Amino acid sequence: MAALARISRRLLPRTLSTTLPGRAFTAEAAQSAQNTTKPDPIIRESADRVKWDYRGQRRLIPLGQWAPKIAVDAYVAPNVVLAGQVVVYDGASVWNGAVLRGDLNKISVGFCSNVQERCVIHAAWSSPTAFKKNTTRALLVKYIAFLTGLPAETSIERYVTIGACSLLRSCTIEPECIIGQNSILMEGSLVETHAILEAGSVVPPGRRIPSGELWAGNPAKFVRTLTHEETLEIPKLAVAINDLSQSYFSEFLPYSTVYLEVEKMKKSLGISI
Repeated sequence: MAALARISRRLLPRTLSTTLPGRAFTAEAAQSAQNTTKPDPIIRESADRVKWDYRGQRRLIPLGQWAPKIAVDAYVAPNVVLAGQVVVYDGASVWNGAVLRGDLNKISVGFCSNVQERCVIHAAWSSPTAFKKNTTRALLVKYIAFLTGLPAETSIERYVTIGACSLLRSCTIEPECIIGQNSILMEGSLVETHAILEAGSVVPPGRRIPSGELWAGNPAKFVRTLTHEETLEIPKLAVAINDLSQSYFSEFLPYSTVYLEVEKMKKSLGISI
């Protein structure tokens, strides 16, 4: 009986052993089973797909019929946000991280002026903003605004230096002024020609900073009168920052950047970035 079983095993084909219950697949059957599985589909990128660069944020944001306008020789850093009614004139510079929101009213940066890092410039619908309580000071500010017709737009004239991290809202800065770092200028405030605000100054709504004076504090108060030599240094500072911006300006093209073009060229040549 045992001899008959051994003879039957030798006569049976090796491939039939895969059909017997409880038996393991042979190497040939396992290979054939793997070959019958379909490979995963290969997803190829469409040829007409637009290639976006998501490493940087959007610099220009048109709102309705308004689109930001930048002069040809003005420097605007790549991570600056200009939205709506914003005009940057010739020779002006807007530095890294600044946000200019012209969604409610117009914002203008004059010739050879500079808005330094992380400044926020906004404009209200009307100036000055209505006060919650009709105090004597609030009524006086409203009366002055009615007589003088203070504009709601934010206007920065020529040769003006805006220090880093400053906040400007519906204010007017006349030519050749310096606004110190971390300063706040509220609605309807006016800084006249050849005036300087110290760092950290807060100008209340409707306040006027007279020409040729130095103001500081919260709220801003008169400190002293500027000398003739100090007033001459104000436009020189704006020109020096404008000259510095030219070295940054040469690194950036109107619609792209030099470093992106270099990376594309390296990638096409097979050079590791």
